[in-house]
Amino acid sequence: MIDWNTTYAAIWRQRQAYLRPVRQTDPIRLDQLLGIDSQKQQLVTNTERFLAGKPANNALLWGARGTGKSSLVKALLNGYKDQGLRIIEVDKEDLLYLPEIVDDIRDQDHRFIVYCDDLSFESGDSLYKPLKSVLEGSIELPPDNVLFYATSNRRHLLPEHMRDNLETQLVNGEVHYSDAIEEKISLSDRFGLRLAFYPLQTPDYLQIVDSYFAEFTGDRETLHKAALDFAHQNAAKSGRTARQFFNAYSQSPAIDNF
Repeated sequence: MIDWNTTYAAIWRQRQAYLRPVRQTDPIRLDQLLGIDSQKQQLVTNTERFLAGKPANNALLWGARGTGKSSLVKALLNGYKDQGLRIIEVDKEDLLYLPEIVDDIRDQDHRFIVYCDDLSFESGDSLYKPLKSVLEGSIELPPDNVLFYATSNRRHLLPEHMRDNLETQLVNGEVHYSDAIEEKISLSDRFGLRLAFYPLQTPDYLQIVDSYFAEFTGDRETLHKAALDFAHQNAAKSGRTARQFFNAYSQSPAIDNF
């Protein structure tokens, strides 16, 4: 049995069918996340409402890779763990056990975010059905002390195909979606808060680079050019790319040439 007074996060382990306490969490802080101010503020507001016992929404953070979706959820834990926030991470393959996980924590005094990273489903995949039930569709109401936050590259979580639109009709000025489209939308609709993350513009990307190289005393313009070249090689301007650039060149002799 986990002592949630001293444990702030746990990960579900399917083979042993238990929650493993996390001893070392990612130390990322909210103020370190740049270029996503609007998304950050909305998720913070939602989480603060949840912690205050007010109505709050399950959240889907979707969009481009490396844009801070996962880091934002981790930063929430560091910002609010002293206010009773706890996080349980569950892999997509383990969503089958989600009802049991929720049953184990519904009577706890703490507030839990059940978190699934990189969530998406393929055609014919039925693992999303337990998630739909826990979010909203069961005869039993979801517990007041549990929310579900997920990150994904897909807006609707399920794959979208052109053929799904063939039966969609326009009747009296209203769109009537096909059954296939309705099934896809019905899952994402259960997330009352849906936040979109887009690739960074160059100034935002360089701002993040500067935050990593705050103590750099060389030529900043040359540093920026190297950072942009690195981003082009990785085909992405993102917070992840900025961190990888820092990992590659920080305390390296090559940085003296910048």
